[in-house]
Amino acid sequence: MPMQAHEIEELLRETFPDAKIQVEGDDGVHMAAMIVDESFRGKNRVQQQRAVYAALKGKMDGADGELHALALTTRAPD
Repeated sequence: MPMQAHEIEELLRETFPDAKIQVEGDDGVHMAAMIVDESFRGKNRVQQQRAVYAALKGKMDGADGELHALALTTRAPD
């Protein structure tokens, strides 16, 4: 079953409770998320994205994952 934007945001919010999070997409499969969080400061993009994928708790794993594609924008606050 495809994931909705609010479900993705809820998962991300568990790991990044103080982040600015914006999730977009209406097909439930190809989504985009912007996460701005202090925990990303000093981390490179790969480290930031790995933290986000870990927060999704396997929802993108394999061909049977509930979330097929998630375009990510991650950064620390200005």
